Amino acid sequence: MQEPGFQRARSTAAKQLREGAILEAARRLGAERGIRQVTLTDIATRVGMHKSALLRYFETREEIFLRLTAEGWSEWSAALRAELATLDEPSPDAVGAVFARTLANRGGFCDLLAQAPLNLERNVSVEAVRRFKLVTHTEVDAITAVICTRQPTLSQADAIDVIAATTSMAGAFWQMATPGPEIAALYRSDPRLSYAVIDVEARVRRLTAAILRGLLASP
Repeated sequence: MQEPGFQRARSTAAKQLREGAILEAARRLGAERGIRQVTLTDIATRVGMHKSALLRYFETREEIFLRLTAEGWSEWSAALRAELATLDEPSPDAVGAVFARTLANRGGFCDLLAQAPLNLERNVSVEAVRRFKLVTHTEVDAITAVICTRQPTLSQADAIDVIAATTSMAGAFWQMATPGPEIAALYRSDPRLSYAVIDVEARVRRLTAAILRGLLASP
């Protein structure tokens, strides 16, 4: 049974608006609770529709969040490339700082980066995965072009490795840095567990710079 006030979208424009509302509801819920805690029913309720009606637009919750991951790649890539292009001195430290800052400022995207290979790509159609991978491929190519322009001695393969390593680290470190309230309180209460308290931006910045220095020093 549909929720009160729900009206089925009939036109193409209306369906696109409905899809947008579903994606925005999922994005907000993910920011509030973390991606793993959000169910399809939660999203449907936030939009004001029954779960069965939502399934006319997306086949699973994973497809919804995979779409958001693709959007996140496009948005982050544009911001990252704009900052890299304006660096006065594209040293490894400066480039690492841009990668780290732009990722750490996008916590929801970091969460999605970790969830995509573990969960989101595993309960969707092959076509949904294809669409997602084509988006990431396009953005990685665009970022690679800027990196290689700013660091001409870096190969395309090296630049791709930097992107892969940095996004993987950001996703993993974000999960470590955002435990549940009880675990977070435990880390703060016991000095012996202080190592578990992670500053995502600082760690990604340091490691990305180290990776770049190593690649630039390689024959």
